[in-house]
Amino acid sequence: QVQLVESGGGLVQPGGSLRLSCAASGSRFSIYGLNWYRQAPGKQRELVAGITSGGFTNYADSVKGRFTISRDNAKNAVYLQMDSLKPEDTAVYYCNARSPFMSYWGQGTQVTVSS
Repeated sequence: QVQLVESGGGLVQPGGSLRLSCAASGSRFSIYGLNWYRQAPGKQRELVAGITSGGFTNYADSVKGRFTISRDNAKNAVYLQMDSLKPEDTAVYYCNARSPFMSYWGQGTQVTVSS
């Protein structure tokens, strides 16, 4: 069992930066693929970025070059550095941990990009 708690969301002006954190409890954190998803009002949840247990990363086209995902297995944590934020990045951001057999979700953290 893995429990995930996100933090770091908030209100930021366009062009600004935020760093989201996701702290995990439970064992064997290092084996999980870790992902950040987001869901804007009236839209489906979408994958923003992912990092495998081996450290390989992937990003949605809309955030490439602006967002960076990283993980710290010693701290049981995954991060999402978000730079050059745009109003269209406004959404609830969710942390996800996935193995071949299980998928766990955090409760989400709100990110609002507005002047």
